[in-house]
Parts: sequence; structure tokens; C-alpha cells
Amino acid sequence: MPQDRQMVMVGFLQAQNCTTLASSWRHPDSRTDFLTADYFQTIGRILEAGKFQLAFFDDRLAMPDMLGGDHAHTVENGIRCVKLDPVTVLMALGAATQRLGLGSTYSTTYYEPFHVARVFATVDLMSAGRAAWNIVTSVNDGEAANMGLAHHMEHDLRYDRADEFMEVVLGHWDSWEDDALVVDKATGLFAHPDKVHRLDHQGKFFRSRGPFTVPRSPQGHPVLIQAGSSGRGKRFSARWAETVFVAYPDLDAAKREYAETKADIARHGRDPDTVTLNTIAYPVAAATRAEAEDKMAVIERNYREVDGLSLLSEALNFDFASKAMDEPFTAEELASMSGMQAMRERVTSRKPNPTPRDFLEITRRGRPREAIVGGPKEIADRLEQWFVERACDGYVVGGTHTPGTFEDFVRHVVPELQRRGLFQREYRGATLRENLGLERPRRGWWHAKGQIPKETTP
Repeated sequence: MPQDRQMVMVGFLQAQNCTTLASSWRHPDSRTDFLTADYFQTIGRILEAGKFQLAFFDDRLAMPDMLGGDHAHTVENGIRCVKLDPVTVLMALGAATQRLGLGSTYSTTYYEPFHVARVFATVDLMSAGRAAWNIVTSVNDGEAANMGLAHHMEHDLRYDRADEFMEVVLGHWDSWEDDALVVDKATGLFAHPDKVHRLDHQGKFFRSRGPFTVPRSPQGHPVLIQAGSSGRGKRFSARWAETVFVAYPDLDAAKREYAETKADIARHGRDPDTVTLNTIAYPVAAATRAEAEDKMAVIERNYREVDGLSLLSEALNFDFASKAMDEPFTAEELASMSGMQAMRERVTSRKPNPTPRDFLEITRRGRPREAIVGGPKEIADRLEQWFVERACDGYVVGGTHTPGTFEDFVRHVVPELQRRGLFQREYRGATLRENLGLERPRRGWWHAKGQIPKETTP
């Protein structure tokens, strides 16, 4: 990264009330019109006014129905989640903004590479080079059932498949040379035929011929995001990701894992300074610390235990309703949790025989983990410490309520970070790559000399 290193800021727009803070909709200041374009466009304008580089949507392909095998969970709780197609929502967001990056999750387990390549290449063109794809392998059997399968694919096999998925997607994005499109009415030449190439990929998981149907965008191709936290997921990130989303429990662990991840990126023949690592943050900001603490009290009151149990069941692909709250899991039950393995390992490293209550207390699923509560100075101090001590390159800012969290952060914290020279006052350029400090990718970068061509077990 350049000498004037500055923070990356990402606005985390979770699937409506589904992902990390299932209680957020209960907050008295949360808007409830999340089925409208205006809801998302308002958030986009707030983030762009705060000079955020990226707005990001996560996604799941199923309702959170792992807990008790029922999407309602309890009669009094009822259904508490909707999940719109995130890419479609991105287009509404993009229409209301000019510089804000537009990132969305799409699964390598349940979509086809050509489809994903075309969707994101099109968004990239329609947004003048602001698109980003968050690469996931999905997490649970509910998603498998919606896509016509009985069970979710085994963890490491999902990543093996995802590696080949990336080769196909990037191969298609490389199909058009930068000057292939001519559209010369005088000569009748639309595009140079020798500058548009077929892929002809035949691998273990995929076959895809080409040629691709979408030319390259102003930023070359969409930015690649990844958030794998298991050992296999981290190796996948080191090979492919251009910006990485992480969740570190404390400063010491963050500094250690940050250094390890940067070293892994270098081992893949890539420049680690060009890949940004952005950790989740839940700021509860106000003009003063006392006001912020009052806001935090409201947020805590909105939490219900069923929220955390539902989110744990979804993330770990295991029905937490099958256990009493203080009943230890057996070794077999722990081994069967095939979803987010890093989450399971974080708990078992502290409690070898954990109970559901231990999972709730250690992961704080459904609550703002390590919420940063305070006025502008307190929150800026905390963000600056992690950034300066190389525990992260930026933050994925999660909303405890929407759009209020983002409004408070932009009003109170962003000016203080800008005053300290830690965060940009203006956008660097027009494309997301320019605003993340990334070079426009040359065709074929992903299999260049020095790049580890295939996944190997270290």
C-alpha cells in the first residue's frame, strides 16, 4: 500500500435482519421499509457522503430454519427475516451513488461460473467500474435443499470446487482483450475476432466453452472479496482475494493473524500490500460517551436468546434446539458441524466440551461482538490503534440499527478519522479499484509466474 496508508471502510448491509444482528429490526429507530429501493438508496447516499469505499451485501440461499427445523422457531418470535437478491438491490444502490463500490455475495457451490461471471461483469459495466464479488461456498443444508440437493457439500471439497470455479470465472473475464471492441460503423467492424477468445475449460467440476459475452469494464474486472476463516478458507483467500473480510476477537490475535495472512499472500507470489484485510466493527457512536452508552443499552435490550441460537444453527449447520442449554456437545456432534468451522474451533479452543450456552457466550452470535461504544475520540482511538499496529487495513462497519448506525458513524467518527489523516476526505478516482488503491488487473494475472497454480495442503 502507498506511504500515506489510509483506512478502508466497508458498509455491511446484512440480508434483511438475517445475518449477524437478528434483533436489529426491533430497534425503535430502524426503518421497516426494507422492501423498497429508497431504503437502500438512502443507506448508499449516507455511505457515499462518508466516503466509504464499498457497500457490501452478504447472502444466504435459505431462510434461517435450522433451529428446530422450523423457520418460525417459536410462535411468539415468528418469521424475522427476508432475503432479497443482493445483486438486483445493488443496481438500485448504484443508481443513487457515483463513487461508492457495490459488493455482493454469490455462491460458488450453487451457481455456475459463467452465470456469475456474466452477472458481475454486467454490474461492473453498468456502474462504470464499481462492482465487487464476495466469493462464498455457502454453509448449510437449507441452502442445499432450496437448490435441489439433499445435503450441503463437505467443507474442503467446497473449496476445491471453488478454486476451479475461480479459474473459469477469471478465464471468461480474460476472454476479451481491452481493445477488442471497436464498433466502427465506417468499416463495419464491431469487434476484433482475434481479440475475443474461447475458454474451452474442461476440469474436474466444470466444463465451459465461451467465448464470453461481456467485454472488460473500466476497472478490468470486478474486485474479488473473500471472508474464509478456516484454514482452508484462508488459503483460498490468500490465492484469490483482493480484499478480505475478517473477524478478530482481540488485538493480539488480530496482529498475529494479520501477519500470517499477509505472509500467506506473499507465498502465493502476490504483493501482500495490495490486499487489504478489513475486520468487523460494530460502532455505537454519539456526540459523547454517555449518550453512546445509553444507545448501547437499547441495543442490548433488543436481543433474544432465540436470535443467537438461530444464527448459530444456520452458521454451523447444526440444530441447536436438539440440545439443552447446559448439555455438553459430544465429540461426534462437534465433528458434524459442517458450516463455519472457524467459529466452532474458536469455541472449542476455549471450552473443549462446550454447551449451547458456551457457544452463545463465546461467539456472541446475534449481538454486536466487541461493540465499540463512545464519542468520536473513543471510537477513533480504538480504530486507530488496530490500524496503526497492523491488526487490520480497515473496517467492515456493521449496523446495530439501520440506517442510524451509519448516520451516527458518518456524523461523529468519520470527521475525527479524517482530521487525524487516517481516512480519505475525497474519493481517489471513479472506479472501486482506484478507491481501494488497486491497479487495473492485467489479463492472466491469476496464473502468472510465481502464482501457486493449484491448492496444496501446507
